[in-house]
Amino acid sequence: MALRSWATPLTVGSFLLISVTGILMFFHLETGLSKVAHEWLGWVLVAGVAAHLWLNRRPFTTYFKRPAAMVIMGTGALVLVASLLMPVGGAGSVPVRQILGSLTTAPISTLAMLAGKEEASLLAALAAAHPGVTADQSLTDLAGDNPEAAVGLLATVYAEPMTE
Repeated sequence: MALRSWATPLTVGSFLLISVTGILMFFHLETGLSKVAHEWLGWVLVAGVAAHLWLNRRPFTTYFKRPAAMVIMGTGALVLVASLLMPVGGAGSVPVRQILGSLTTAPISTLAMLAGKEEASLLAALAAAHPGVTADQSLTDLAGDNPEAAVGLLATVYAEPMTE
């Protein structure tokens, strides 16, 4: 089978898969094997694009003579380099996930103190959506297996200004 007969169809098909699964992951709607498919079948996209570029190498080189194309490709390269070099959770950065994890797993009594709220008023506010909530429960306990919902409950905790 000639390279030309499969390179572009492979690129188009794998792009469709990667783009749809990527959008689902962005909105936290991935189901089944979509995340695994996205991660592993991304290699299929790389192979298809490499084959496609090889077949179209002469026309592709003309893009390096066009200013707009150079700006677009250069911007992509800069974003790639920045994404590889920017520290996440290192010295000088705020470990947001760890902070949110600590807040959402702390007992509501502790969370009330941290937020400058009266424990009883915080329990009353949370009880509107979660009847029977107790001071020894955490936001994670209330949200179940939904970490985004636990973080969302922080809006209830910090809805009013802190007390002096």
